[in-house]
Amino acid sequence: MLRDRPEPDLAAVTAFLAAHGADELAHPGGTLLAHLGRVHALLAEWRARPALRLAGLCHAFYGTDGFPAALGDVHDRRELAAVIGEEAERLVHLYAGCDRGFSYPRLAVDGAPFRDRFTGAESDPPPEVRRDLAELTAANELDLAQVNTDFRTTHGPALLGLFTSWRTLLSDPAWRTVQTTLT
Repeated sequence: MLRDRPEPDLAAVTAFLAAHGADELAHPGGTLLAHLGRVHALLAEWRARPALRLAGLCHAFYGTDGFPAALGDVHDRRELAAVIGEEAERLVHLYAGCDRGFSYPRLAVDGAPFRDRFTGAESDPPPEVRRDLAELTAANELDLAQVNTDFRTTHGPALLGLFTSWRTLLSDPAWRTVQTTLT
């Protein structure tokens, strides 16, 4: 298992994200930077470990399957790793590379393939990585549902179904937030 390192100064990470344009990109509920901060806060509320919280703060750095605007170059991963650490950066890269249509329905199935949208490669992430991806996804989507009524109305039922299928992957605090936000 990877070791956590002390969480870097959040103001420095936030300044790094702003320097890459996160404070200027429109995003539901304000700017991308505001969203990233709320995802980090939600993961902290759920008592996620530091690397997962940092991944939440930077989860859209390389763009995602649902938000293609990237702040940094997915081919130069050292830049982000130098700021948030290698473990958190690996989670950001995995999250950014997730082919959601293929991988999400299978995420809670041990041994089911996970597809990287950047390369098309398939892998079998271990259970702890599947839990991290589920927790990060839940924090991301629940933030959007909490700040945007139209998003919650449009996507809430499907998200509730997805997160229900992931119940074994989600922490109890995350599951409680799913229930209070989407039901």
